[in-house]
Amino acid sequence: MSAKVKGFMYGVATSVTFGLIPLFTLPLMHAGLASDSILFYRFITATIALGLMIVVKKESFKVAWRDVPIIVVLAVFYTASSMFLLYGYEAMGAGVATTLHFTYPVFVTLLMLVIFRERASWVTWTAVVLAICGVAKLSLDGTELKLDPMGVVIVLLSAVGYASYIIAVNKSRVRDMHSRKLAFYVFVFTTIIFGIKNMLGDGVQPLPDAWSAVNVVLLAVAPTVISNITLLLAVRNIGGTLTSILGALEPVTAVCIGALVFGEAFTLNEAIGIALILTAVVLVILNRSIQENMTVLLKRIRPRHP
Repeated sequence: MSAKVKGFMYGVATSVTFGLIPLFTLPLMHAGLASDSILFYRFITATIALGLMIVVKKESFKVAWRDVPIIVVLAVFYTASSMFLLYGYEAMGAGVATTLHFTYPVFVTLLMLVIFRERASWVTWTAVVLAICGVAKLSLDGTELKLDPMGVVIVLLSAVGYASYIIAVNKSRVRDMHSRKLAFYVFVFTTIIFGIKNMLGDGVQPLPDAWSAVNVVLLAVAPTVISNITLLLAVRNIGGTLTSILGALEPVTAVCIGALVFGEAFTLNEAIGIALILTAVVLVILNRSIQENMTVLLKRIRPRHP
């Protein structure tokens, strides 16, 4: 199996697992846990799970000291993305916040252009636009849209944080570090950051019941440990831009969970949104083939000068 095929598979796996966040987060919110407490429990549990995984597989925890500052920066980006997205849900509702957060493929593409002079093809830009339109169809309800300026800023910070995380993984020296080890240390520093943040506030709330503990474990394993490892592998194999566009499958997972688990209605808007996102994903997968075929076609129809 080629590296590119593996990259697409890892990217899809990242999206599907990351899309499970509402399934485990909403019950915790309904149980009365604040965002900062949920995030602390999520990442400390994910850190322990990854640590145990590394021990069982007898892998080394050793990292070079020169890599530590890069890992801390990655943790800051990941913390910002997780924190501002949950704050955005509280400030302006999940639908609009989700749509704004999924502008991160645009930030990935723009930052890659500005910082690394990597130009995206017209196929990639088309996929980005289709993905964002699809997410908007899935997330927005009705035609009236009222935006809280502060909420917009908060969620865009989440998008920029996630885009920066993807680019930093793709372009930094830790790119070739084992995915489990890199994710483990990112989670270690993320846990420390949220621990300090809780200490400066009202402290970490105790888990109210055993079912909340189960949701914390599931939240830490599926949409945190698994999704982050597959994200790192996807970025390594197909790059940050294509990985970010595949991320549009995340709200598709959330919609399917809503319909199948919570009994939510499946609307025409959601069907259109899924169709747009799947079209974007197909464009990403067939990017090179489309460009090559268009080049051949243009050469054939271009008038020849005598």
